[in-house]
Amino acid sequence: MPPGPRLHDTYVAALQHDLAALPEGTTLVGVVRRPTGWFHAAVDENYPEVAPPDALLDDFEEQQEAFAMRGLCAEEAHNAAWDAVDFGERYRRHLQTDSSARDGVADLRDRLRAGESLALVCFENTDAKRCHRTMLREHLLDTLADGE
Repeated sequence: MPPGPRLHDTYVAALQHDLAALPEGTTLVGVVRRPTGWFHAAVDENYPEVAPPDALLDDFEEQQEAFAMRGLCAEEAHNAAWDAVDFGERYRRHLQTDSSARDGVADLRDRLRAGESLALVCFENTDAKRCHRTMLREHLLDTLADGE
């Protein structure tokens, strides 16, 4: 089976409300830097090292709040803050340069190569908001294709 079908992503509310259609036996892997207790209860494990770093999250949250104070709805404030802090580029750089993030990516990649089915899980519903989880999924698929 090619690696793509074994790697999925979803968000915690979809799991809690039984809205995530995942293959049986899929390991639920949280990719959250600051998980709550109830988040831990929804996933099998968490890899905080592949989540966005604290400095990026702090910058993002500050901008998101500022955009919300200007009257943007939650989704618009989220996406505007994403652009304002250059979230995508900074997160990609984190995955490529941080040794803990690189180790976490390598571990997940090795698990996929061994045939394990994984679902990356965080808080964001990507129907309305951009999310690092989908970027991580693409990064993992790229590293698998590159043979890293």
